[in-house]
Amino acid sequence: MSATAQSSTARPQIPVTVLTGYLGAGKTTLLNRLLTEEHGKRYAVIVNEFGEIGIDNELVVDADEEIFEMNNGCICCTVRGDLIRIIGNLIKRKGQFDAILIETTGLADPAPVAQTFFVDDEVRAVAKLDSIVTVVDAKNVLARLDDSHEAAEQIAFADVILLNKADLVPAGELATLEARLRAINPTASIRRTERCAVPSTEIMDRRAFDLDRILAIEPDFLVEDTHEHDDAVTSVALHETRPIDVNRFNEWIRTLLREKGQSILRSKGILNLKGSPNRFIFQGVHMLIEGDDGKAWGRGEARDSKLVFIGRELDAAALKAGFVACVA
Repeated sequence: MSATAQSSTARPQIPVTVLTGYLGAGKTTLLNRLLTEEHGKRYAVIVNEFGEIGIDNELVVDADEEIFEMNNGCICCTVRGDLIRIIGNLIKRKGQFDAILIETTGLADPAPVAQTFFVDDEVRAVAKLDSIVTVVDAKNVLARLDDSHEAAEQIAFADVILLNKADLVPAGELATLEARLRAINPTASIRRTERCAVPSTEIMDRRAFDLDRILAIEPDFLVEDTHEHDDAVTSVALHETRPIDVNRFNEWIRTLLREKGQSILRSKGILNLKGSPNRFIFQGVHMLIEGDDGKAWGRGEARDSKLVFIGRELDAAALKAGFVACVA
């Protein structure tokens, strides 16, 4: 990675939206809404368990979509192979699809799916991860956070969170739930929904995974130096006003993720690299990282670097010291 990190390809890429969420949260309801809404687009749909989501064949035909079934019953490294195979088959027909939707099982860790778009050159040539959308059951999410690490990881990986079944929870409790979700993931966009009733424009083509959308909506989303919570999954946010040396940052982040990457679920940020006129957008999934130039800094704009880590057993003091050491 460098200040002029390469874009994976100059060819147009199909945006990919990953739908995740714990069992019963409403993923199927959301997927069906996306398939039947009058948006004038055609989606390829990849599901982890065809039997789990139970899409009616007539619905699929009416929506003029194509369903691909992955062979495995749970998301793991072998599923990545399925994704590579299926998306590879789409290369020959990529002009027929406007986007790809991937629905994971309710017990899935989204990491292997996200990692597919980092590690395989053929997949990167045809597709780009647009966003991870997590559907949360407002009525039962607190119990799930107590008994399931998958539920916490799905929230931690999200770019967009739908706090679904909001009509079943009093308004005061919803505010408390949102604070709990924000403690796990301080950067995701949170939207309250009933039966996942949300326009497709708030789900599809968000470009959220490269932070452009997040920063456009919430420029100061990392105003605090640290954000911690007592739960297993926490976040640490770092803010630096001085320019960053790209070589120091590269060495630090690679060493950090090599040593601690299993505990760091997501890392992402925007950096002011010394000598570069453009923002540098950084993304990491466990030990896999990528970066690319973003839009140019505006005249008179504060060129602040902002970086967030989401994971387990994060050492906020050590992370802050490491980032400070990257100052040019």
